Amino acid sequence: MQRTSFKFQVKDISEFKKQLLLWAQQFKVAVWLDSNNYDQKYSNFDGVLAVDAVSKIESSFENAFSQLKKYQSEVNDYIFGYLGYDLKNDVEALYSSNFDGLHFPDLFFFQPKKLFFIKGNSVEIKYISVFEDEIETDFNEITSTKTQQPTTNNPIQIKLRIHKDDYYKKINTLLNHIHRGDIYEANFCQEFYSENSLIDPVKVYQHLNEISKAPFATFLKLNDKFLLSASPERYLKKDGEHLISQPIKGTEKRASTTKADEKLIKELEQNPKERSENIMIVDLVRNDFSRFAVKGSVKVDELCKVYTFEQVHHLISTVSCSVKNDIHPIDILKNTFPMGSMTGAPKISAMKIIEELEETKRGLYSGAVGYFTPNGDFDFNVIIRSILYNATKKYISYSVGGAITAQSIPEKEYEECLLKAKAMKQVLVNELV
Repeated sequence: MQRTSFKFQVKDISEFKKQLLLWAQQFKVAVWLDSNNYDQKYSNFDGVLAVDAVSKIESSFENAFSQLKKYQSEVNDYIFGYLGYDLKNDVEALYSSNFDGLHFPDLFFFQPKKLFFIKGNSVEIKYISVFEDEIETDFNEITSTKTQQPTTNNPIQIKLRIHKDDYYKKINTLLNHIHRGDIYEANFCQEFYSENSLIDPVKVYQHLNEISKAPFATFLKLNDKFLLSASPERYLKKDGEHLISQPIKGTEKRASTTKADEKLIKELEQNPKERSENIMIVDLVRNDFSRFAVKGSVKVDELCKVYTFEQVHHLISTVSCSVKNDIHPIDILKNTFPMGSMTGAPKISAMKIIEELEETKRGLYSGAVGYFTPNGDFDFNVIIRSILYNATKKYISYSVGGAITAQSIPEKEYEECLLKAKAMKQVLVNELV
């Protein structure tokens, strides 16, 4: 489908981003992706907005990847959307029967009528050509939109789906599985939630983004359902024949002084437990890549490098490979999904065990949001550090997890969960930093 492009320069790009997000709220479907100018070398754009569905696909897990493959091939255009975690049931003989308070579809993608790509102070608009006469009107509407600083909402009462003592018992059950040799590592997650609660999704997202400045931040609106994400993690990016994954495993808190922060960074770099968590998942990603990669092309570009974010330090590795042109992009996703950083190793055994122990259906959490280009390239994040909201049901949810290995101590794992949950809790209950 033909698109009309138009480029222009913006003096205050930060203000324009805010105006763009507010303007996007008039549409039933919108995806906003923001790198927050984080220093990472694989980014093509600083921000992308996709709005107003011309066509869409919405599916449960059953035959989801084959449906997406057909849709992506037929549309042959930009499509934006997400892969819910429970698409694991399409990839393997698995199931999901835990409680779901959010009710997002397992898979959703749409072909946007209107696209905005931001790089530096440059904005490129790509409209489907039959709607090009709307560009000038829309631009004037966007630039005249009045913005305001994000304000705090009425405090939300947060509940725990798994209480501390039960959490410890579940971790010990996982440790028993590890000691028996059933698995080496499992990513176990727990939900924090609020019922009968109302929030302003844009304001909450802006506040979360302001205190997190994550490289894979996302605002997703699907009718009455919202994802407000401050994700620091990339799942998978395809650029031509080049494919990369950047799993996160290994976490340390931030310190109040530069000197103390540097000490924590060195400790994280050398921590054998945190490094082993990361290396296990790197091996899993390499194994996933070997299913379709050009022989001999799988390599580890970075191993256990410390990256610093507003609330935490993380160990991140970069794994890459080359793929042949005849490999369909959806087959690449299907052969690597769900991402190893959110499952464990071996992947199938870990998914079975965590499904039995977790109390909540993950749904969109620990899935991936991203987009495909017309030539079949793609870029997807990992949905973590995120608030999920069903406005109709007035249900708010955020989940956090951590990698459980033989060296895990339940109390330390619980502390790590609270650290990862800090930003989401802060913006919902109006805690001070």
